[in-house]
Amino acid sequence: MIPRYSRPDMVAIWEPATKFRIWFEIEAHACDAMADLGVIPRENAQAVWKAKDVEFDVARIDEIEAVTKHDVIAFLTHLAEHVGSDEARFVHQGMTSSDVLDTCFNVQLTRAADLLVADIEALLAALKRRAIEHKDTVRIGRSHGIHAEPTTMGLTFARFYAEMDRNLSRMRDARAEIATGAISGAVGTFANIDPAVEEHVCDQLGLVPEPISTQVIPRDRHAAFFATLGVVASSIENIATEIRHMQRTEVLEGAEFFSMGQKGSSAMPHKKNPVLTENLTGLARMVRSAVIPAMENVALWHERDISHSSVERMIGPDATITLDFALARLTGVIDKMLIFPENMLDNMNKFPGLVMSQRVLLALTQAGVSREDAYTYVQRNALKVWEHRTDFKEELLADADVAAALSPAEIEEKFDLGYHTKHVDTIFARVFGEN
Repeated sequence: MIPRYSRPDMVAIWEPATKFRIWFEIEAHACDAMADLGVIPRENAQAVWKAKDVEFDVARIDEIEAVTKHDVIAFLTHLAEHVGSDEARFVHQGMTSSDVLDTCFNVQLTRAADLLVADIEALLAALKRRAIEHKDTVRIGRSHGIHAEPTTMGLTFARFYAEMDRNLSRMRDARAEIATGAISGAVGTFANIDPAVEEHVCDQLGLVPEPISTQVIPRDRHAAFFATLGVVASSIENIATEIRHMQRTEVLEGAEFFSMGQKGSSAMPHKKNPVLTENLTGLARMVRSAVIPAMENVALWHERDISHSSVERMIGPDATITLDFALARLTGVIDKMLIFPENMLDNMNKFPGLVMSQRVLLALTQAGVSREDAYTYVQRNALKVWEHRTDFKEELLADADVAAALSPAEIEEKFDLGYHTKHVDTIFARVFGEN
């Protein structure tokens, strides 16, 4: 992933030096376990740890791989250069390359998941703060992009909070599912290595042993992991799309913070564009692009092929780095987002009183008017408001059929804005718990 959309902590997980450090730990812990079992001499296992503070030379490993055409063998050769060829002769005893590659990949994914969980938690804190701040800030709800009935800005933030809270649970579940390791040897039968070695290595790395592997860890786990990243990315886009809508000139109910010296357009100095949320929409597409390849990786030939390998070398870093950046960016947008309550009221009253049509409809049916007739009475007056920008309440008061069923006071009562916000506290209690 390009530096523009990267943050250092997540990038560090995918650096070659980090990968080789994890490979070393897998091999060294495996040697310890084999020494405990009496399979290799204790002094050989201890000798491997001489490299624990070594800064592995990535260029040297690449140089060896250019000859061997095998990355794990290249690393083992370089490790022997530090440990000594005789001391290192028992390294990788009974293991296969996938034991190292797959276990390392899952260590990296669990570390990435930890950062993503923290990212989501930070976003949740921002959403909760803004929800509470604007719990009673009334705005118009929309369906199909058309004015529907009143809601509040706080409920909008609370809705996004609830969605991201579900994503937090999904992310934690995805981490748990991916946190497995396999040190089971060729085709996964443990023929040349004791299962106790796998148990020890996994314990040291914070993983659990894969119940049954072939020569690789089953890729349905990875498919579920990347699918979760895709869902989180879609939720980011969901929030970003709402903010982009709110920032439209003719809406302007909310907007990204526009900093001093910021420029919106090279041609039009008046522009304030929603560039961050538009960027988030694009980044979400990139994260989701990893989902289908991850699912296609599930079907491998027999006990192993490497058709998944090239895919994972790309989607592992790219999807996690991009999502980490996107979550942090969205948190910043929410934190600094500008809210314009006056514009919300102006927009709601653009067609005066029109958004109260359902209340009048229900009142008429409760007064004995058939639903079909009630709908007709209300709609014909609503259409006048659409066409002539008249006042809906005044049209209703002047309608003989409506007046025959409802008194002026009863009509007036149907335009009480507080009616639509009376259950906000109940919804907040459901989302955030009782305060």
